[in-house]
Amino acid sequence: MKFTEMGQENGKTLMLLPGTACDYQTNFATVLDTLEKKYHLICVNYDGFDGDDTIFSDMITVTEKIEKYIEEKHGGRLDGAIGSSLGSSFVGQLIQRENIHIDHGIFGSPDLDQSGRISAWLQSKLVVPLLTSFTKNEKKKAKTREKLKSFFEMNDETADRFMECFAKFNSESIKNEYYTDLLTWLRDDIHVEHTKVHFIYAKKMGEKYLKRYKRYFRDPDIREFDMQHEQWLFGGEQYTMPVLKVIDEFMEMPVD
Repeated sequence: MKFTEMGQENGKTLMLLPGTACDYQTNFATVLDTLEKKYHLICVNYDGFDGDDTIFSDMITVTEKIEKYIEEKHGGRLDGAIGSSLGSSFVGQLIQRENIHIDHGIFGSPDLDQSGRISAWLQSKLVVPLLTSFTKNEKKKAKTREKLKSFFEMNDETADRFMECFAKFNSESIKNEYYTDLLTWLRDDIHVEHTKVHFIYAKKMGEKYLKRYKRYFRDPDIREFDMQHEQWLFGGEQYTMPVLKVIDEFMEMPVD
């Protein structure tokens, strides 16, 4: 695990938790410069995705390491934490376990999928090969690049950056990350005093995700955007800037 701190020394603390098969440098590349001008950022790279030889084991083990860092370096408290996709699962676990405290838990248009062991195993057998095989030849690279550009409106540079990111990590870490995320459940109706939960809802994902957010958390603050899953992080300024404005609003809100 590696934690990199940057930005305003005395600014509000904001932890950045990347998604599946990503490091923070890739996942948050388009927003790092903007966020570090206002916040004290704590950027996380999980085991298996931090440049070392360690393999990602499971979501709870990594959650415990994040908790330990927050306890030792920040007195057990953060002003905010934002998760991208799978990173939102960590935000949810950090809130519901209550070993540390987060004032503002920000969920960046996640799916928050959960399943049993058999289903999780079958899904990982299907999905993980897709994440790890498309860079093996130029034809697959070109096809994947065009899909990313078409679906998410990525430019060439961003599409190439994500493909390079997926290609450089150990497939065992990616499998364990994807599989154990599905097995790491959130409770229904999570409520922690003095913690506010915020969701960036990507409308194009579908209403079932909106219902899921309301099921897992009591009275979440949900902001709707006409975009795809996590498109605010790689789809261009028309998606990025409105979401960054809302994140600032989240971080300024009083916590009951």
